[in-house]
Amino acid sequence: MSRVTARRRVLRIRDGAASQRPDTLAAEEPMEIRLDGRPLTVTMRTPGSDFDLAAGFLLSEGVVRQSADIAAIRYCAGATGDGGNTYNVVDVALAPGVAVPDQSLERNFYTTSSCGLCGKASLDAVRTTAPWTVAEDPLHVEPETLTALPDRLRTAQRVFARTGGLHAAGLFTADGELLCLREDVGRHNAVDKVIGHSLRSGWLPLRGTILLVSGRASFELVQKAVMAGIPMLAAVSAPSSLAVELAEDRGLTLVGFLRGTSMNVYTRADRVQFDLPVVGGSTVSRHAAVTPEEVPASA
Repeated sequence: MSRVTARRRVLRIRDGAASQRPDTLAAEEPMEIRLDGRPLTVTMRTPGSDFDLAAGFLLSEGVVRQSADIAAIRYCAGATGDGGNTYNVVDVALAPGVAVPDQSLERNFYTTSSCGLCGKASLDAVRTTAPWTVAEDPLHVEPETLTALPDRLRTAQRVFARTGGLHAAGLFTADGELLCLREDVGRHNAVDKVIGHSLRSGWLPLRGTILLVSGRASFELVQKAVMAGIPMLAAVSAPSSLAVELAEDRGLTLVGFLRGTSMNVYTRADRVQFDLPVVGGSTVSRHAAVTPEEVPASA
């Protein structure tokens, strides 16, 4: 099995002094995903939870919609040429009757760990039809619950604590209970691992849950949340304009700049329960729709 971390000796300079010391790095290796034996895509990822990553990727792309759509996931024997496994090639066997993806959705080339959409034929192809809607999800969350999530996520990041070089995605209940956490060098990979674990566990759709990511909220992360039936996506950094547009279109609550005691709620603010004073002395009531000007500014 491939290692999650690697060790390398480095020259460390601090406070005018130099020293030689070993450093722990987050591992990054290519993983090829095959579909019924046919190469589909290659992504750069941190080894670990590879089957979750493959399953989550296929759900995000609309290839599968439920755990029963996957007959089996396995590492490819013989990938090393001597009958052994490299653990860098995963083959997913679809259940009988599940259609293979349209050519326009395939990504038959290298994908970096930082890009979840490289190779898409068009923006329209990315707006995959989700098997369920999140717009009617009755989720409501207290602001104090949301602001506590980043610390809970960081505390649970075991590999990040050793390397400082991984993104994380965590799935939480409305009460702040951590259901699943995955780490990876790529934001979209970490999310795919969380979604893939949920798919394989039979949890979908993930109604009443919150997905927290350790970086920014991009279009593809909103897309993945919608495909899994997650009604709220929160990020410690900024969202992109396209992410906000998609979240608004699909009825997903998008929270950005979730740091300390502050946050920006960009869409579907009615799911955040609060009674807070705003500029001018008025009060924003619980379940009220909030305009961008009424949201606390980012730090």
